[in-house]
Amino acid sequence: MKVLIDACVLYPTVLRRVVLETAGAGVFTPLWSARILEEWSRAALRNRAEAGAEIALLRAEWPDAEISVMVATERRLHLPDPDDDHVLAAAIDGGADELLTLNVKDFPTRALAAEGIIRRHPDEFLLEVYHAGAVNLAGIVAGVHADAQRMAGEDLPLRGLLKRARLPRLGKALG
Repeated sequence: MKVLIDACVLYPTVLRRVVLETAGAGVFTPLWSARILEEWSRAALRNRAEAGAEIALLRAEWPDAEISVMVATERRLHLPDPDDDHVLAAAIDGGADELLTLNVKDFPTRALAAEGIIRRHPDEFLLEVYHAGAVNLAGIVAGVHADAQRMAGEDLPLRGLLKRARLPRLGKALG
């Protein structure tokens, strides 16, 4: 299964790590475009962070994930936010089965269904992966949690960390 990952899922770090480590375990093939990565970088800069090195590592780890979007595909789309036309176009041109985004209101189900793409919130998506038991998602989350605590230099309650990462239902299931 191919999943286009929106910039809002790639940034912040905890959410990105859980999603991409789930992909690394073979659950799905991740996709994105250069423009999506640029959006991630701009979001990081607004928060006084730098994403350039992380993006370079991401490109090295997933060399086939970056999609070139055809102008014709983007021009024929009309989402509520015109800036999101590019994201749907990337999903279409990449042959994605699903679009992983926090911005569910900006991607109407009807518009995506017309393209054969399912819109998914990361919390819903990862909760489904967890319940399917196809991968040790609890182990993936535990590793991300440990790294976050190490970087923060303090104990971080798992449920709180996942809630801040916009994964409250997964946090409840794992808690």
